[in-house]
Amino acid sequence: MPRPEGPMINERCLRIRELRIVGTDGAQLGVMSSREALGLSKEAGLDLVLVAATAQPPVARIIDYGKYKYEQEKLKKSNKKKTLDVKSIKFRPGTSEHDLGHNIKHAQKFLADGHKVKVICQFRAREIVHPEIGKQKLKYFANKLEEFCVIEKEPNMEGRLMTMMLAPQSQKSASIHSTNGQDQNSPNKGDTNAKDKNTQDSSEKI
Repeated sequence: MPRPEGPMINERCLRIRELRIVGTDGAQLGVMSSREALGLSKEAGLDLVLVAATAQPPVARIIDYGKYKYEQEKLKKSNKKKTLDVKSIKFRPGTSEHDLGHNIKHAQKFLADGHKVKVICQFRAREIVHPEIGKQKLKYFANKLEEFCVIEKEPNMEGRLMTMMLAPQSQKSASIHSTNGQDQNSPNKGDTNAKDKNTQDSSEKI
């Protein structure tokens, strides 16, 4: 039989004879039998949740487990965002447009996952005498991803490497930008149609 996931809650806590109980407001209720603690949680319409199984005695809290689980998931996601790292994409000035397209797709995925992307153009031998080619490649790269990112750091030469940093563009910003574009276009289009209609009416009257 598979072992239930998550902490011990309610009747499962009865496996432990005594527990140190923490109340809903964080108050220490002291050490008591697990059965007594379960009775308190039921009276409050809440759950008895084991939060420190290795403590002596083990510690349990009287809480709303559904809310507790939600908060733990939220904290986990928050910590995951904090550990997002910088992804690197590297190519050369002579990289074909086809191969560059694959790199752009990889970068788009990284940005969608919330990562920053460090785009690197590596120069070899005599390629270094034409840095403008590398800069053109980087600008092309950024332009292809303009809906998904912002340029956090413009192309900059570092030895034989020209680097550029891209950061994810928030969906909210992209949505607002798209909406503004529609709002700007719609009235102009309506005005043009109105003018054409007025011109036509005037012609008919003449």
